[in-house]
Amino acid sequence: MGGFFGTISKNKCVNDLFYGTDYNSHLGTKRGGMSTFDSKNGFSRSIHNLESSYFRTKFEPDLAKFDGNAGIGVVSDTDAQPIVINSHLGRFALVTIACVNNIEELADELLAKNMHFSELSSGRINQTELIALLITDAKSIKEGIENVFRKVKGSCSLLMLTENSIIAARDKLGRMPMIIASKEGANAVSCESCTFHNLGYEPVYNLGPGEIMEITADGYTQMRAPNKKMQICSFLWVYYGYPVSTYENVNVDCVRYCAGCLMGKKDDCQADFVAGIPDSGVGFAIGYAAGKNIPYKRAMIKYTPTWPRSFTPATQEIRSFIAKMKLIPNKQLLKDSEVIFCDDSIVRGTQLSDNVEALFRYGAKNVHMRISCPPLIYPCQFLNFASKNSDLDLITRRIIQKFEGRHDKNLDAYKTTGSPEYNRMVEDIRQTFKLSSLKFSSIEDLVTAIGLPKEQICTHCFDGSSYFD
Repeated sequence: MGGFFGTISKNKCVNDLFYGTDYNSHLGTKRGGMSTFDSKNGFSRSIHNLESSYFRTKFEPDLAKFDGNAGIGVVSDTDAQPIVINSHLGRFALVTIACVNNIEELADELLAKNMHFSELSSGRINQTELIALLITDAKSIKEGIENVFRKVKGSCSLLMLTENSIIAARDKLGRMPMIIASKEGANAVSCESCTFHNLGYEPVYNLGPGEIMEITADGYTQMRAPNKKMQICSFLWVYYGYPVSTYENVNVDCVRYCAGCLMGKKDDCQADFVAGIPDSGVGFAIGYAAGKNIPYKRAMIKYTPTWPRSFTPATQEIRSFIAKMKLIPNKQLLKDSEVIFCDDSIVRGTQLSDNVEALFRYGAKNVHMRISCPPLIYPCQFLNFASKNSDLDLITRRIIQKFEGRHDKNLDAYKTTGSPEYNRMVEDIRQTFKLSSLKFSSIEDLVTAIGLPKEQICTHCFDGSSYFD
């Protein structure tokens, strides 16, 4: 995953670029980068590893080296970027949010044309450099970006900083949002609307799938019209999106609240109160409490002074330990209580196991778990939000393998809410974590909460239904 921010102004842009990029820190934890352009010194660039620190901490000492009125920045879970290129299309810096599933195939094609790769990420091809080469393998920037849309299997949204403008291109199926915002004398673009407000920008335009815009300090011009099909990631509203952000004019926290309310109204579970696992389970829990008309209480708190967000340590053992350490249960609320706990999802199940054990250890009589999305049956092919190392990383696939002898057998039955196979799978998860009860939101309720037509939302991880082209 990842997030980016770009701004171009009639005045110096460095402060807006620094803080705007930092507001994407919830979307990535591996690499951060910024690049600016000014007519005297050309392109400046800085890239830092964020796996053991924060974007602001790493980049504050670098700010003096940046100058100019235009810049782009990125927080990434993939490769080191921006890439700075000098080509027949001119000089430019590039950042991407991409998942290139056919990267080796494309690399071989480019190498056969006598192109070369100069940057590696963890010993592998840097996908942002590959995308830059796909762009320069064309007669114009527009044709180059269309080349990316045509050849990349997966997804790609990008920002390109040229000597005169910022060019913004949204993925051909709109997996990620992209929003333009304006204030006097400046324009900005980002995948997260929450980046704009404290910097004085107001959102003015949502790019469509495959749309390309050229942005200057004075305005923006369409270079390519949007495609008709859209498949924006539903998991943005479930987990990744920041609560105050809005995608396709649909607010993240409102969706979580609505999904919770829909479940609460239908659920016959009896409990003393509802609580949410911070942070992304909270909006759903508050909605559930309203729908069921029982109290919401903060029975588990995240220790924000030193754990404001998750890092990505090297091993699963360390990741599990950190996930456990940053959440502190409230013993006085939990003792002798019937509790409904709400969370965003169950992926591997590692963190849930620790959370449930702590809740019982602190005195809860019964722990009922409610999940704001359906079970994850398919690994993400488009935004890297769940591991693609193995389908068996998903707890659902391990259970299906146990029942069927193969993890990829009879998936249509397991993804169907209420089917015998679905119910058996959910019951096995419940027993695994010793929960008093367990329910997931249905795809139908999630789509209702988002409020967009089903065909415009990517629900691939739940039902394998997404478009690939």
